[in-house]
Amino acid sequence: VGDSSVLTCPLKGTITMLRWTINPKAGGLCSLVYRADTNMTNRTNCHDNINWKFIPGPAPALEIQQVGIAQEGNYTCEEVSTEGNFPTTYHLAVLVPPRPRLFCDEQGSPVCEAAAGKPPAQLSWVPESSSTAEEKGHDNGTVTVLSRFTAGSTSVTNVTNVTTCMVSHPAGNWNQSIAC
Repeated sequence: VGDSSVLTCPLKGTITMLRWTINPKAGGLCSLVYRADTNMTNRTNCHDNINWKFIPGPAPALEIQQVGIAQEGNYTCEEVSTEGNFPTTYHLAVLVPPRPRLFCDEQGSPVCEAAAGKPPAQLSWVPESSSTAEEKGHDNGTVTVLSRFTAGSTSVTNVTNVTTCMVSHPAGNWNQSIAC
């Protein structure tokens, strides 16, 4: 989320027309058409952040600027060329990095939270904890994961009461330690 993405069509032969059909999870169908013979473009029902990107090469690419969750979905490119019609479909999955936080609750136990991530983050503790993570889904498709540290009989030694929460996510990993 927030980055730009450029999608290209694998080309075969000399193109006459290139059409992108975008079917997002949220919102209506969008299409962009490029005609090589007239060098003309047309767009229908597309967000302002979706447009052609003219790069050196035989055909323009599709650029999505500042990708948001609303752009997640199927992107189909259809090339019409001297060799025939060639469709290619991409599925754009949008990753939202969670906002991690580690704090002590009222009972003095460590609590780890990974707020509003997509997909949900995985939480783990050092030393190991027998706690289970709670997930709360949000309307925008993100998920907040919360875990309270629960010490097992062999998990905590008398030497230290420092615990570390590790957050694993496809958009990046994070860890932090705390002594409650």
